[in-house]
Amino acid sequence: MPTIYKISPREAWQQAEDEGRFTGAPVDVADGYIHFSTAEQARETAAKHFAGQADLVLVAVDADALDTALRWEPSRGGALFPHLYADLPMAAVRWVKPLPLDADGVHLFPTMED
Repeated sequence: MPTIYKISPREAWQQAEDEGRFTGAPVDVADGYIHFSTAEQARETAAKHFAGQADLVLVAVDADALDTALRWEPSRGGALFPHLYADLPMAAVRWVKPLPLDADGVHLFPTMED
């Protein structure tokens, strides 16, 4: 069971939990799919797209639970990234953990799995 990851502002994620589904951040809506990262890609994603942003969460998602709506497509440097062409159901979420910043403004990641 591979795990994929979504970085989200805490407030947006809380709203998704209240609604029972995550429809995506503004960039996801604009692109037509929800962006995810693998464990190996998440730190670079945080540095590139969320640099210095506080009050984020890291959401671990069971990729197998997303079925055919999940596609692996080339992105940065041709690497394959997971993209979800549907809303994210809360039933696919394994856990949600804070993604705090250290003293240098770098995100501190919890233990992750592939």
